[in-house]
Amino acid sequence: MSVIAQIKDGKVVESTSASSMAKSTVKDKSTLDKDAFLGLLVAQMKYQDPLQPTSNTEFVAQYAQFSSLEQMQNMSSTLELSRASTLVGQVVSVNTTNSNGQTTQIQGKVDYIVYENSKAYVSIGGALYSLNDVYGVADQGYLDAYDLAVEFAIAMNKLPSKENLSLDHRETVEKLDETYKKMSDYEKSFVASDYVTKLKEYTERMEELVKDWEENNAEKDVDKDGDDE
Repeated sequence: MSVIAQIKDGKVVESTSASSMAKSTVKDKSTLDKDAFLGLLVAQMKYQDPLQPTSNTEFVAQYAQFSSLEQMQNMSSTLELSRASTLVGQVVSVNTTNSNGQTTQIQGKVDYIVYENSKAYVSIGGALYSLNDVYGVADQGYLDAYDLAVEFAIAMNKLPSKENLSLDHRETVEKLDETYKKMSDYEKSFVASDYVTKLKEYTERMEELVKDWEENNAEKDVDKDGDDE
């Protein structure tokens, strides 16, 4: 399947946000987590100047900062897990980097999520991907409209040129015309304008063929009746 993107005139248009997010994201190593913060606090207590020890008030203040940091990180982990859980059963697009360092995009349905080392991962086709690499979620209506447009285009391309149309293609042309008329405005937006124009021309040509056929049969019936008399 193709990568989720905006559809305009039946063609995929890559958005600026999607292309910018296609670049791999590197975690900022300059930030300190709670373990590093606690290590610094312990080191400060261990190597403090015995002649000028840190006051209890300062230790309490630093411990309060550590507790606040831990609570914020726990809250962040909870939010990340909650966000990942909402993706189960959804079709998402993910950026993935291969062994050569090339970033590619895949799309698939999220079967389940895994939470390890304070990070959430989504499972797609048996492989795990970081939640941070998910850059798009497709609505089911989008997927249905996209698939319908693809099927419509394939059926149109199987037809011969307008000049080579015959009554043998009548059922196909009428079915395509009926399918397009039943589409919602949203679904029609996925169909390229070239196909819409082509369908109109084919429908008009088929009406001409049917009319000619009916007129010829009517003349034959008249001639037959005249011969019988």
